[in-house]
Amino acid sequence: MASVFSAIIEGRLPGRFVWADDEFVAFLTIAPVTQGHTLIVPRREIDQWQDVDGATFARLNAHAQTIGQAVRKAFDAPRAGLLIAGLEVPHLHVHVFPAFELGDFNISGADPNPTPESLDEAQAKIKQALRDLGHGTNVPD
Repeated sequence: MASVFSAIIEGRLPGRFVWADDEFVAFLTIAPVTQGHTLIVPRREIDQWQDVDGATFARLNAHAQTIGQAVRKAFDAPRAGLLIAGLEVPHLHVHVFPAFELGDFNISGADPNPTPESLDEAQAKIKQALRDLGHGTNVPD
């Protein structure tokens, strides 16, 4: 079940990473609902969230919570959104994004063409927020 996420994780396709550890990575989506929209993805190829063991799912959600704290801080957002859609790529991933209004939860309204500058800025802000929150060891260079 090789996926586009596997190619990003392996470095065969580019990705704007904000988090990496032995089990999970987090990188910006190329179609954000708001600036800072990040995907948390297990390195292991798992198709559906219902198929992952409970302990791994709990760790995935703990990372999503950490990224959620960072995107709120980085973008001064009142909330961080959390979604599992799973229709776009057959590789388990959690969407975390700065949320300012209920419409931000509609991923079908994502921006299909964000500027590289916007994505670079979002990556830098999230990485700095993660460092400020004490997670610098998992922030890739």
